[in-house]
Amino acid sequence: MSELDAVLGDLASDGDQLDSLVAGLEPAQWQLPTPAPGWTIADQIAHLTFVFRLAATAATDAEAFQAMTKDAQHNFDGAVNAALKAFADDTPGTLLAKWRAQRAAAVTGLASVPPDRTVPWLVNPLPPIVLACAGIMEQFAHGQDIADALGVPLQRGASLQHLVVFAVLTKDFGYLSRGLTPPPGEFRFEITGPAGELWAYGPEDADQRVSGLAEDFCLLVTRRRHRADVAVTAVGEEADRWLDIAQAYRGPAGAGRRPGQFPGRHAA
Repeated sequence: MSELDAVLGDLASDGDQLDSLVAGLEPAQWQLPTPAPGWTIADQIAHLTFVFRLAATAATDAEAFQAMTKDAQHNFDGAVNAALKAFADDTPGTLLAKWRAQRAAAVTGLASVPPDRTVPWLVNPLPPIVLACAGIMEQFAHGQDIADALGVPLQRGASLQHLVVFAVLTKDFGYLSRGLTPPPGEFRFEITGPAGELWAYGPEDADQRVSGLAEDFCLLVTRRRHRADVAVTAVGEEADRWLDIAQAYRGPAGAGRRPGQFPGRHAA
């Protein structure tokens, strides 16, 4: 199995878990508000459907992808909101069927890209494996919103490593989204996986260091938890600042979550 196949397998498995959570909901539950202001559970699934449609199109039809995303280059929020409106009249069953179809299309499309090729994306072309990791990030974040709305946990496993890697690669997004200049020099990341394994990235002698539990780290970089409520710590002034602005996605940061909104495992 190739590395891309492994990531796509985890992307599919994470989607199946979230699918099993929403498939049994009553129609009224699809309209429950989530912690993302103004977004219902249906909106979260609609957004994921659109994201997977983008990924499938990027992998299979570059010209169609450019046509789909031309407005997002200048008005990211507007493009996202417009995408949600396209699903507004769908019943839960219709929306679920669309999401399932686009998830499958994205996995199949990315798997078909030759390993030495990139696919177009919103800012720069990406290798298919990086886009697959971005899909895991999207599914993690919006799946967490749905789980929080329902008050249920999600089982997190080895796929967290793909999101950790993606967050390391996109370390500067938090600066760029706020119009800040990223600092020079690399960070050291030492993240503990679900089975107690260490995932380490960056120079061992770096002055700026971030460490913590993988799930908590992922909740932080997707801005689904405040830094006060996760077991993630920093050494170094810049690394400590980064914990306040970390985000593994492009576009506006959003309000994030309040301290204590979802109390969790606090670092000592």
